[in-house]
Amino acid sequence: MTTDAPRTLVQRLDDTRRRFETDVDVWVATADADGHPYLVPLSFRWDGTTFLLATHRNNPTARNLLASGEVRLAFGGTRDVVLVHGTVAVLEAAGLAPGEAEAFAARTGFDPRAARPAYPWFRVTPVTVQAWREVNEIQGRDLMSDGRWRS
Repeated sequence: MTTDAPRTLVQRLDDTRRRFETDVDVWVATADADGHPYLVPLSFRWDGTTFLLATHRNNPTARNLLASGEVRLAFGGTRDVVLVHGTVAVLEAAGLAPGEAEAFAARTGFDPRAARPAYPWFRVTPVTVQAWREVNEIQGRDLMSDGRWRS
């Protein structure tokens, strides 16, 4: 446990956005219709508003995302965590903006367009974002609610 003072809201927002811009992988948590959880690491790209993910259509993560339209993303370790709850839109490669797949591949070192069969893409729009390091940051951990950043 650290005795560091809790970060200000501005510091937490800056740290969180920096993590979205610099991390390459994220833990992706989904559940099937029976509530069985599934957790995997996936590469992502943050465009300043949404996260872009891709994975094989037939694996549990894709099936769960396709069925539920919801996801939890977890960044960092247990003593410096960012949790995102988001809604999911499913896209085929043709539904991406020009240059988006290229930007994903350049950022992550992985190009889902080369996979066969073709991977679907998943655009995650954050609904809530929480960030904390220690118990002294639990209060004020909500950085976004209802899709709106705190300021």
